[in-house]
Amino acid sequence: MWQGGVMADETNLVLPVSDEPISLRAYDPAWPAQFKHEAGILADALGSHVTGGIHHVGSTAVPGLTAKAIIDIMVGVGDLDSSRPCIDLLAELDYCYAPYRQDVMHWFCKPSPARRTHHLHLVPTGSARFSDVLAFRDYLRTHPHAARQYARLKRELAVRHTHDRDAYTDGKSAMVASITADAYRWLAANDSRRQSERQT
Repeated sequence: MWQGGVMADETNLVLPVSDEPISLRAYDPAWPAQFKHEAGILADALGSHVTGGIHHVGSTAVPGLTAKAIIDIMVGVGDLDSSRPCIDLLAELDYCYAPYRQDVMHWFCKPSPARRTHHLHLVPTGSARFSDVLAFRDYLRTHPHAARQYARLKRELAVRHTHDRDAYTDGKSAMVASITADAYRWLAANDSRRQSERQT
């Protein structure tokens, strides 16, 4: 449950905020500029907590891909413990914290669960989650067939689970895992090719 910029704990409960329905849109060429603007604000606010860059991720980072009109941003941080002060820093920018997958990241949405413009993920730089998210994005950017398959699944799930965000996310998990595995094979093949070219 949400309270201001932070989800309420068990000793200070508040009524749950209604969640925004799933709504997909055609790709908007303005999304990269929206990310760039927000990245500058985050860089100023988080300062030295940023150790692995600020990255545009998720579907709005893939040109041509159908997406929710929510800019997904991943920030590489040193580790989860040392980046906990960022929760208060980000509350000042209207980011609401929720303990979602808190074993791998600090997760936020802005300005509220009921009306989202941004999702923010603070993820330890170089962790499996950090690498997976970037590999998945880069593969979709360079493999249109995979992006079309992913878009088709998202449209089906959005119709089926318009008001159930967890079910929508769970429904994508198998394909996300499969595409991520393909992405690592593609990256490994590219690395092998580059090494061979350097040796010739």
